[in-house]
Amino acid sequence: MTVMVLIGAQWGDEGKGKATDLYGERVQWVVRYQGGNNAGHTVVLPDGQKFAIRLIPSGILTPGVTNVIGNGVVVNPGALLDELGELEKRDVDTSRLVISADAHLVMPYHVAIDKVSERYLGKAKIGTTGRGIGPAYQDKVARIGVRVQDLLDPSILRQKVEAALDLKNQILVKIYNRKALDPAKIVDEVLEQGEAFKHRIADTRLLLDQAISRGEHVLMEGSQGTLLDVDHGTYPFVTSSNPTSGGAAVGAGIGAPRITTVMGILKAYTTRVGSGPFPTELFDENGEYLRKQGGEVGVNTGRDRRCGWFDAVIGRYAARVNGITDYFLTKLDVLSSLERVPICVAYDVDGTRVDEMPLTQTGFHHAKPIYEELPGWFEDISHCRSFDELPANAQAYVRRVEELSGSRVSAIGVGPGRDQTIVINDLLS
Repeated sequence: MTVMVLIGAQWGDEGKGKATDLYGERVQWVVRYQGGNNAGHTVVLPDGQKFAIRLIPSGILTPGVTNVIGNGVVVNPGALLDELGELEKRDVDTSRLVISADAHLVMPYHVAIDKVSERYLGKAKIGTTGRGIGPAYQDKVARIGVRVQDLLDPSILRQKVEAALDLKNQILVKIYNRKALDPAKIVDEVLEQGEAFKHRIADTRLLLDQAISRGEHVLMEGSQGTLLDVDHGTYPFVTSSNPTSGGAAVGAGIGAPRITTVMGILKAYTTRVGSGPFPTELFDENGEYLRKQGGEVGVNTGRDRRCGWFDAVIGRYAARVNGITDYFLTKLDVLSSLERVPICVAYDVDGTRVDEMPLTQTGFHHAKPIYEELPGWFEDISHCRSFDELPANAQAYVRRVEELSGSRVSAIGVGPGRDQTIVINDLLS
C-alpha cells in the first residue's frame, strides 16, 4: 500500500499533471484534495493528444482508476460539467469519478464578487483568476458556504442562497455598483446542473479509508504549489487553500500517518503567474528563451508566465514544509542549448546573505539572488530514458539541484510527452 502526495514545490505550473499521469497507471485511486478550476494540468498522450485538466483529477485518463474530488476542493458545477463534456467528447470514460458530499460549491455570486473586487484593487491586485475560488473559501471559513450535499436538499439550498445574497447583493450594488443577483434563478440553475452529477456524490472519506485498508495505492494531487499556500506561501499573493502535504490529509479526509510518500514537483527553472515577489525573475533574452522554449503560458488563464532561473532556496523550503521524500524534476530539456546555467543558492537581503526563506514579507521582496553557474549542454535529451544517457553536464545539474534542494531526484521530465520521462527510483515498487 502506498499513499503518495504530489506537491508543487514552487509557484505552481511545475508539471504535476505529467507526474500524476506517470504514476496514475499503477494506482487504483487519484484524489484531488484542494483548489478549484483555477489551476490547469496539461497531459500529453503517446498519440499526441493534449488534455487540459482543471478540476477533475488527472487520473481520469487512466482506465480502471477511481477519481475523487475531495472535501477540500471547491467545485463550480458549470465548470465541472463543461470539463466532463470535453472529456466524454474525446471518448474518455468518466464513470469512475466521485465527489465528496462535503466539498463546497463555487456559486455565481462568488465569481461576480471575485471579478469586481480584483478590478477594484487596481495596482494592489493579487492576480486572482477571477473564478470565484477565494470568495468560496471565504464563505466556507465563515460557515455560510454551500456544499455539494446541499444539491440533494433543494429546501436547504434555497435557504443558504437567500441568506448569502442578503449580504452579497448589498456589496455588489452599494459598493461595486453592479446589479443584484436573483436567488431563485441561481437556485434553479445550480439544481439543474446538479441533476447531471448528483449520482457521483459520495462519502469519499469512507471510500478512501476502505481502499487504504485493502492495501490499494492512492495518489493525491493538489493544484498550485507550495509558495501559493495560504499559510506557507508568499502571502498575500497566494491561493485560498493549502496545497502543501498537510492540506492533503485534511482535504481528502484521511489520517496524516497514512501518507507514505511525498513527491515534490520541481521545474528545472522557476516560473510564476500573477503578482508577487520573484527573486530570480528574468527580464532579458534568457527569460524570453525560457518562456518560448518551455511554452510558458498558463493552461487556465492564457497569461504568459514570469520566468527565472532555478531557486534552490525555494526548493529547500518546500522540502522542509512538506516533508518531501522525493523530487520529480520537470522540463530539464528546456535548458538544453544554454552555454551556462545559473542556480540561485542563496539571497542577498539588504547586504546580508540569507540561505533560507527570509523571515518577513519585506525581506523576501528585497531578496536578490546569489548565483552559482554550472556549464550547460547542447545535446538533445528528449530521447533519453535513463539517467546515464543524459549528457555529463545535465547529470551534474540534476545532482546539484538534488544536493541544494535537500531531497533526492527520483524522476526527470525530458519532454512534454507521456513517455518522455526518466525514472531513477521506482516509488511504487
